[in-house]
Amino acid sequence: MLAVLSPGQGSQKPGFLTPWLDLTGTEARLRWWSALAGVDLVHLGTAADADEIKDTARTQPLLVAAALLAAEHLPLDGVALTAGHSVGELGAAAVAGVLSAEAAITLAGIRGREMAAACALEPTGMAAVLGGDPDEVLAAISANGLHPANRNGAGQIVAAGALDGLDAFAAAPPAKTRVIRLQVAGAFHTPYMAPAETALATVAAGIAPVDPTRILLSNLDGTAVTDGHELVRRLVRQVTAPVRWDLCMRALAEHGVTGVIELPPAGTLAGLVKRELRGEGAPEIVTLNTPDDLPAARDLIARHATPGQPLARIGGHS
Repeated sequence: MLAVLSPGQGSQKPGFLTPWLDLTGTEARLRWWSALAGVDLVHLGTAADADEIKDTARTQPLLVAAALLAAEHLPLDGVALTAGHSVGELGAAAVAGVLSAEAAITLAGIRGREMAAACALEPTGMAAVLGGDPDEVLAAISANGLHPANRNGAGQIVAAGALDGLDAFAAAPPAKTRVIRLQVAGAFHTPYMAPAETALATVAAGIAPVDPTRILLSNLDGTAVTDGHELVRRLVRQVTAPVRWDLCMRALAEHGVTGVIELPPAGTLAGLVKRELRGEGAPEIVTLNTPDDLPAARDLIARHATPGQPLARIGGHS
């Protein structure tokens, strides 16, 4: 069984879309999506520096656009399962046929702008906690008034909340852990993002999704969502809810996934999968970062495809 994964914020690198613009029609596609997202995706993906693409309002539509650009060059028939991390869920929803590319890009633009605005309301942040006993880590996060924003598996939990709480947590971390402050604008996937969730819900109410044509895992609990309207509700709720990527990876194993393609900018999710799903039966992984990686990705699909899996088009309904 073949899975396609769409990465989230923090995976971007300066200039990572540059080689994709050599493909016919790519720049025109990005110009159109830029109009929908309200940001210049061509500039952001090619000429912008690291600070510029760290801006939440710019990063989120850029990541969804990158994933969908690459997906358009893959034979998606045969892909049985898809999932995305955080904003990457919008890319996964398009790969699964729930949203058109245009709807996914538009929602990413709104999501990014509204989450950036929510971050400006009060000083908050995030910190990755590596190692330690998970129960002890979660207890310490709660004791400092923080939230477990991401439970990424492979020994990684991300704490989020007020800066003084993060300072206190880092000063007395749980045993056998390493705490790394993340260079982000605020506490994503926590109640601090409630204004963004409300704003996104208002726009998302006008979308007409369809049911997924392949298994689509939800960040909320790792389950497969089979109803398009339920998926959109979860996408909205996910702005303030923790990302349970650990449960998504458990679902990859339970569904018997043997091959994984991570869409660009690839590497982060592939690393988590490699560390979590090890040993006998570990999936074969391709990280798709440039058009030069397309042959390997197509070969993986050919060898791990699920026969008779219907094609989900990228684009085509709104």
